[in-house]
Amino acid sequence: MAIHPLLAFATPEIVIGILVVGALLFGADKLPKLARSAGQAKKEFMMGQIEADEAANRAREEARMRAERQQADVMNNVQAGSAAGEAVPQPTPDKGTPSS
Repeated sequence: MAIHPLLAFATPEIVIGILVVGALLFGADKLPKLARSAGQAKKEFMMGQIEADEAANRAREEARMRAERQQADVMNNVQAGSAAGEAVPQPTPDKGTPSS
């Protein structure tokens, strides 16, 4: 299959230029509508991006708060046991705390 010699000179800039001239000649009345819809699409995309960023930030914050609560619960259990008069055993080297 051979390529036509004129197509060998068709660079991307030339192809884009031909498409722009064709749009101007055959669809000049539709160009404002096209530009308006492209602007609306960009605006909707940006709004969606902002919403996704906010959702991700909320999820990060909730995960951080959950981790802090979980850490605080562990510390509360230790303090509650010692405040109730129970002796909290000291850890032994390489074995942790002895069980009662």
